[in-house]
Amino acid sequence: MTELDLVFHARRAVTAEGEIACTVGVAGGRIVAVEPFDADLSGGRVVELGRDAVLLPGLVDTHVHVNDPGRQEWEGFATATRAAAAGGITTIIDMPLNSLPPTVDPASLGTKRAAADGAVYVDVGFWGGAIPGKLDQLAGLHEAGVFGVKCFTVDSGVEEFPPLDGAGLAEAFRIAAELETPLLVHAEDHGEIEQAPAAQGDRYADFLRSRPAAAEDRAIARVVELAASTGARTHILHLASAGALGTIAEARRAGAPLTVETCPHYLSFTAEEIPDGATQFKCCPPIREAANRELLWRALAGGVIDSVVSDHSPCTAELKCFATGDFGKAWGGIASLQLGLPAVWTQARQRGFGLPDVVRWMAEGPARQVGLRHKGRIAPGLDADLCVFAPDEAFLVDATTLHHRNPVSAYHGRPLSGVVRGTWLRGVEVTGEQPHGDLLRRTKH
Repeated sequence: MTELDLVFHARRAVTAEGEIACTVGVAGGRIVAVEPFDADLSGGRVVELGRDAVLLPGLVDTHVHVNDPGRQEWEGFATATRAAAAGGITTIIDMPLNSLPPTVDPASLGTKRAAADGAVYVDVGFWGGAIPGKLDQLAGLHEAGVFGVKCFTVDSGVEEFPPLDGAGLAEAFRIAAELETPLLVHAEDHGEIEQAPAAQGDRYADFLRSRPAAAEDRAIARVVELAASTGARTHILHLASAGALGTIAEARRAGAPLTVETCPHYLSFTAEEIPDGATQFKCCPPIREAANRELLWRALAGGVIDSVVSDHSPCTAELKCFATGDFGKAWGGIASLQLGLPAVWTQARQRGFGLPDVVRWMAEGPARQVGLRHKGRIAPGLDADLCVFAPDEAFLVDATTLHHRNPVSAYHGRPLSGVVRGTWLRGVEVTGEQPHGDLLRRTKH
């Protein structure tokens, strides 16, 4: 056997074969052996996991707003990727908006890559953006290696990334189908939101009424129609409304090329528990009621929802308008990159799910969606992206101790289960001292 750089002895590991006791051997940044626990393997470094720890594949988070360059005071590549590693995430895909310029053409992608170069502690890939007046740039973005393109059907919250109207959306679907690149859609219907009461004041119930579930359901129905008629690989972002699940399930049964994600905050929080003025919980689409949350969990169990990703959308404390608690004026986004794994695990275990389920939703599923065949699982030949996780260790979230640039989190003060004790990227432990992440490009798949 090849001389090993690193060996893990794990009484519990979530591998491609399920949860087993095993010994994992690493050489040259790849997993080269998954052997029985008592296998006699030695290497340059041997890691003996305690009985309370589980070896997991590094997670893959395909929905992260790094905001760099241009809004580095919100977040940046160094802080975001350190936070990712601290949360067991070894690969992120950065969203095209909230940075300046947004990633809507090859030149802006080059600017984004230059900002990230040499500053990332985990591997980083990039989505492109589809906005009015720039659809002719999608082919160039695809050729430059983005993993797909994202669009909005409603105001994005930043003026430099406007939504597509009906004709623009149809054209984006046509181009995506022609390029054979995924189209990601933030699906809320502009008309439904225009007819709803405006968001203003500190009452969460009023904010919830301003972003009705009907807006999500109606937009998703249109997206599903376009996916079926064009054949474009389509991904529905941050599903919050359980009302759309029937439409999605029916379309998938009919063969529509459709994948769906949800987020830890939709699986963790409920509208009923959000205090008035608590703008740290504001996001779009919004966190909905407890009954809705349970239907999302049921859809995960049934495979209607494919993955769970953060939608890490941080900002400064000032932009959350804590002084007034005004949901209409506060920035909409939840910072959770470092906390996604324990947040999901805390809720999952209460519902009878195991760590293999969490790995399927947070590592295998996202890696498969973006075509990263060498990530998301523990198996020979794959990248040695690994995480040591103590599932029974509890902690109280203190936002001031997180690696995110700003100490703002909806999870602050919340008890969670599961602590990440170490993360390895291609066989090298991520300590936060020296960045050694790669900038990824799409490969044909």
